[in-house]
Amino acid sequence: MFEFLKPKKTSVEVKQKTETTEVKVKKEKDKKDNLALVVLPNYKERAEEVNKEIGKLRGEKNKNYIVPVASVKFSNGEGKVKLEDSVRGKDVYILSDVSNYSITYNMYGFENHMSPDEHFQDIIRTISAIAGKANKITVIMPLLYSSRQHRRQGRESLDSAMALRELENLGVDSVITFDAHDPNIQNVLPYSSFDTIFPLYPVVKQFVLENKKEITNDNMIVISPDNGAMARAITYASMLKLNIGMFYKRRDYTKIVNGKNPIIAHEYTGPDVNGKDVLIVDDMIASGESLIDVIRELKSRGAKDVISICTFAFFTEGLEKFDALYQEGLIKAVYSTNASYVSDEMEKREWLHIVSLDKFVALIVNTLHNNESLSPLINSNEKIKDLLVKSDLAD
Repeated sequence: MFEFLKPKKTSVEVKQKTETTEVKVKKEKDKKDNLALVVLPNYKERAEEVNKEIGKLRGEKNKNYIVPVASVKFSNGEGKVKLEDSVRGKDVYILSDVSNYSITYNMYGFENHMSPDEHFQDIIRTISAIAGKANKITVIMPLLYSSRQHRRQGRESLDSAMALRELENLGVDSVITFDAHDPNIQNVLPYSSFDTIFPLYPVVKQFVLENKKEITNDNMIVISPDNGAMARAITYASMLKLNIGMFYKRRDYTKIVNGKNPIIAHEYTGPDVNGKDVLIVDDMIASGESLIDVIRELKSRGAKDVISICTFAFFTEGLEKFDALYQEGLIKAVYSTNASYVSDEMEKREWLHIVSLDKFVALIVNTLHNNESLSPLINSNEKIKDLLVKSDLAD
């Protein structure tokens, strides 16, 4: 009504509106185009899956966000890093698995396997190669470098803290890691963004889907192998509505063997495990000696099936010990993630269930790139509740 009274838009106004729309479209396009995954060789295979998942999340299925990195090693052990493409103005995510011991190079005529120290040095070199040209730098280390050397006792180095401060000093805007050995390591960087994320949902989802018939309070109990893993055990027990028990490591503090005080005995406190399935939760399996002692102690107390869940499975002294446990019927399964390197030999073990975190990493990258909160990924309580309801495990 009274359309003739409305002033007509001038050509200048129409042009300004068109230009404004074009600027918005350009900004949105630039936002999509400035994502870069700078992938070190130790993360190459997994990065391809992460790249696919990010493409699905962003509706760009054929988009390649990966900027490959050439890690060069000289015959005397020195090295350098070279970016294969420009990252000027990009939102850069450096992806590195410092646990990947499969990367080798020739040094003085011998085949040398890269150590976590060398992998971390390549992260430093990568930041140097970026040379301040990126818009923002986020370092994603699924396994936090030197996470077990997170506090000083006596005349010891403070490796993890030193590494994180070095990243901060080099201009890294954010550090993301999974299930740090001690979450308090976040206090090292009070003015920088540092998140240690417990990948609870992907692990619980696979465990529940494969074992839901056994997960009842009458049949299963959660066990912490030591006091350090108690917080994780409480989390699993509260989510799955199960009782909880704990082992205490009694050590000989007069000796040091392989950098640690040897364990004299494992003392148990908690409900009776006789006739019950047991779920042992911890952050990592290294040599596995401590876990094996706990398993044998539980079996001597009449426990039925024993299942272990951890975020990182290293098996630093080989898989044969766990093969023997499985064949003897002392352990039913080990659940771990690909947050640390998974060898071909590990993939072949039927007792080892690997939970992929590739989609989880993609969600983290996409969330940060969109300047959104990580809280829904860090706190997955509601998603787990929904999962339990669908699996008929909720109250």
